[in-house]
Amino acid sequence: MIDKKQRKYDIAYLKMAKEWAKLSHCNRKQVGALIVKDKMIISDGYNGSPTGFDNCCEDEKGNTKWHVLHAEANAILKVANSTQSSNGSTLYLTLSPCKDCSKLILQAGIKRVVYAKAYKDLSGVDFLKIAKIEILELSLND
Repeated sequence: MIDKKQRKYDIAYLKMAKEWAKLSHCNRKQVGALIVKDKMIISDGYNGSPTGFDNCCEDEKGNTKWHVLHAEANAILKVANSTQSSNGSTLYLTLSPCKDCSKLILQAGIKRVVYAKAYKDLSGVDFLKIAKIEILELSLND
């Protein structure tokens, strides 16, 4: 059980991740991510095309293009290019991680994941639980 102070921080960071998601150019889903360590935001990300590619995330049929990066992948890659370390940090997500991103989360040393909504496939969350990473679903009631 998390204490009231931690819950307040969790809600605040999730709301910030939700605002960050609005920067995404994707039509189907806009997802935001923040990596927080020692009460400092050390990285952020949202889902979208890699640098130098067209910002359109979906093809003419409305399917997500294969090269679109997920919000958590963008945040993890961004911190990897900085002087910060995500070891022992918390990842805040507007949508629970997929199975591919869950592997990145584990390898990045993130110890806690807080998300607002569950993705249709929870195998990523299940993987993180097996890996002993703390998982918390915290609805923002929107």
